[in-house]
Amino acid sequence: MSTPVTHSPAVRRAVDWRLRFGLLSLVWGFSFLFIKVGTEAFAPFQVTLGRLVFGTAVVVVAMAVKRERLPRGAWTWAHLAVAGFLLNALPFSLFAFSELTIPSSLAGICNATSPLWGMALSLVALSEDRPTRRRVAGLGIGFLGVLTVLGVWQGFHGLDVTGTALALLASLSYPIGWIYVRRTLAGSSHSHLSLTGAQLSLATLQLTFVTPLFTSMPSSFPLLPLLSVAALGVLGTGLAFLIQYDLVAEVGPTTAQMVTYFTPVIATAAGVVLLGESLSWSTPLGAVIVLAGAALTQSRPRAAAEGTARRTLRRPEREKAPT
Repeated sequence: MSTPVTHSPAVRRAVDWRLRFGLLSLVWGFSFLFIKVGTEAFAPFQVTLGRLVFGTAVVVVAMAVKRERLPRGAWTWAHLAVAGFLLNALPFSLFAFSELTIPSSLAGICNATSPLWGMALSLVALSEDRPTRRRVAGLGIGFLGVLTVLGVWQGFHGLDVTGTALALLASLSYPIGWIYVRRTLAGSSHSHLSLTGAQLSLATLQLTFVTPLFTSMPSSFPLLPLLSVAALGVLGTGLAFLIQYDLVAEVGPTTAQMVTYFTPVIATAAGVVLLGESLSWSTPLGAVIVLAGAALTQSRPRAAAEGTARRTLRRPEREKAPT
């Protein structure tokens, strides 16, 4: 979503953006651990619904504090319903289902392929994104990294193909949603906070209808899984959005999106240390290759970057902050 950037010097002085960047990396990295623990007691749809309920509550409170109003217009709400499905309801559910059969560390690594999917899709769907040798090379390197993570030379031996495929589909859903939002809501006059509050509310409504159709009421509510779902929503969805929004406003989307490269490292460390998950040598090696490819697709030659900076200075600044 594109929204006018507003700066908050008082906040920047109180909490340095590097600390908030680190906190966001930790929160998103631990989200995969929270999902794993949550699915030990609750069905995947229930974990996702709980995540959305707690996350939406945080954003709604932030809207109330800032006196933000929900957006108006039937078409705006229709587009937000699609965005809520592609950016929240669908990927959150797919990751929850995937972690029934794969380690949380592998799910976190699969999430790191999202920039690769995004670059490949943007070359087709967005006319302003032209293919370059650097981007094509990054996509190729990233693809090799995915094959390394999967251990393709072993014929996927010891790997749950279905769970891994679900995690990869979840990571694919994000760029599809971002492209949809960019094409339909980029010129919206509503604030990013207002749009995301409505988007999360609609995603919560979608899961509220879907969950009872495929699950039954839990017979018990174990404390640790319940706290994990709450943390997943409050921290991994609600608070994470608010931190990311401030980061994009302060340091720009390029720097803020670098958190993508730290998330799988933290997810892997948390899974191995706290959940005792095992890793083959190909998993961390493949993750490094994936991240290298993703970084290459996001980088641009200096001349192009300078040209973009000059164009930015000549028009009101608008930044994109994916949810």
